[in-house]
Amino acid sequence: MNYSFIKMNGLGNDFVVVEAGSEKFAPNTQEVRAIADRKSGIGCDQLISLERSERADAFMRIWNADGGEVGACGNAARCVGWLLMEASGRESILIETTAGLVEAKRVGPKEVTVDMGVPGLHWRDIPLAHAVDTRRVDLEVDYIRDRPGCVSMGNPHMVFFVPDAMAVPLPRLGARLERHPLFPERANVGFAQVKAANRIRLRVWERGAGITSACGTGACAAVVAGHRRGLTGRQVTVEMDGGELLINWSRSDDHVLMTGPVAVEFAGRLPNLEQAAA
Repeated sequence: MNYSFIKMNGLGNDFVVVEAGSEKFAPNTQEVRAIADRKSGIGCDQLISLERSERADAFMRIWNADGGEVGACGNAARCVGWLLMEASGRESILIETTAGLVEAKRVGPKEVTVDMGVPGLHWRDIPLAHAVDTRRVDLEVDYIRDRPGCVSMGNPHMVFFVPDAMAVPLPRLGARLERHPLFPERANVGFAQVKAANRIRLRVWERGAGITSACGTGACAAVVAGHRRGLTGRQVTVEMDGGELLINWSRSDDHVLMTGPVAVEFAGRLPNLEQAAA
């Protein structure tokens, strides 16, 4: 298990990216947690492996810091897309995930646009436990009067629209709502403050990772949910703790395009995973 890795981040949302190629890379829950641990491990929000794909330039596998595997991560897709474009010298790359195919394009030296595909809006697509109107779900939380919108961006999201995103007790509400019984696969929980039709302030609790400085799929979900409610346009700048993403929900094909920066932190080799997880 002596794999090389690159530590990267998108607006502070950070990843350990392992280039597995044709080798078997199948860390168990304890091993993922050991790598993600910020005190004794390398430290990250998500662990990413790049494997060979018959349908795309690479297959991207994603584990959250708690060890659970997930299907999509927008910030990781930008970082991986940039790595693959740097290695190939190309200006666009196709990435396969368990949630589908993702195209990444270079738009600056370290800025990438990712086509996140068509959002899932039917309750079965998210998925939810039973039929509801996903524009406004009857799910009330403490003093928050808004009923959240629900969206899948390859992973499930609930988005509340609030007067002040910074005033929301995110650790308490996020941890509780992530495991709400309406979401059989758990949920990412967003609190969005609409500043203008083209600008949102967003904070997100990511399932399996907790509070992160940015969430790419969360930003996409917030814009989709906001536009469906008539609160925003289709092209919106989303402000998060780590910086800004530009989200464009295309009118022509309903695809959601996400543009933002990537950063490389350092490279190294993974420790012996069995020892690290002990």
